[in-house]
Amino acid sequence: MMGGSRDRGVLVVELTGIGEFEDVQRLFDGIWNPDPANPPITVEMMRALSHAGNYVAGAYEGGRLVGASVGFLGAPAGQVLHSHVTGALAGRGIGFALKLHQRAWALERGLERITWTYDPLVRRNAHFNLTKLGARPEEYLPSFYGPMSDAINAGDESDRVLAVWRLAEPHVLAAVRGEPRRTVIPADAVAGLGERDGGPARGPAGAAAGAATVLVAVPRDVEALRRADPRTAGAWRLAVREVLGGLLEEGGRVTGFDREAGYVVERRPEGALQPADGPDRHGTGHDISTPYGTGTPHGTGTPHGAGIPGDSGDSGDHDRHDDHGDRREEGSRRDGVPRGGGKRDA
Repeated sequence: MMGGSRDRGVLVVELTGIGEFEDVQRLFDGIWNPDPANPPITVEMMRALSHAGNYVAGAYEGGRLVGASVGFLGAPAGQVLHSHVTGALAGRGIGFALKLHQRAWALERGLERITWTYDPLVRRNAHFNLTKLGARPEEYLPSFYGPMSDAINAGDESDRVLAVWRLAEPHVLAAVRGEPRRTVIPADAVAGLGERDGGPARGPAGAAAGAATVLVAVPRDVEALRRADPRTAGAWRLAVREVLGGLLEEGGRVTGFDREAGYVVERRPEGALQPADGPDRHGTGHDISTPYGTGTPHGTGTPHGAGIPGDSGDSGDHDRHDDHGDRREEGSRRDGVPRGGGKRDA
């Protein structure tokens, strides 16, 4: 264990010992309940990554390990840390403390950004990553990990988005000071994907084709939906892949996430050049109950998603190789911090 930082009673330190890595593996097993043959990460791999100068850290509360994160240096060399897996007990700011420590570690080494993957359908992770941290999804990755058999992801395809956290941008500096990014939905925004009767609702082809800002909804709780109604969960997967994935492929830029409307995507004007800094390949205005996709503008231009009461800022995905899996005591895992304790970055 090496010297670390303390935030709101959570001590985050680099880990170096076999016993510490064994504690991390036990924590992650409790979060994701993985197939024993396919854990989120092994003790041996943590040992190798740590020894080679990569990032392995643990969060402690009252002397108890309550979160951990593992990452490795990515390409281009000297610029990027890729956060592979993060797991934390939910609701106490542990995930946020881990990300602050990870950011400080990266800046000390002259790195410019941190990347990770997360499941775009997991609403709390999208809110945490975009609103709480100020990261931005820059690439859609269909079936990125192939079939996954853990308790969180089994039965679904492993689509991910690549989140890019540009560490010195003004909105990121504000976020790490505890000032979440305010998501503004323009008055002329059009829903490319909404929700109706619990399932995805797409409008007529081309309904949002001319819109400068497109909204892409996600299910309220995709993990519960996978268990209760796998067919509807699968329909959400394919719809978000088509709409959000298609917008990103066309050069669209995600500028925020609203708890009800979903992803806010600005289209690149036709003929405009791709911004030089993206995408990084390496490394109450709207009625949500109304079917979207009819070409009717939604939103009033007022800020959404800032300072939601009771939001601890901990969030995460439940994927095996993504950042931020936080767990509720029943356990979860992978990508963008699963609830209750774990999330995986990748």
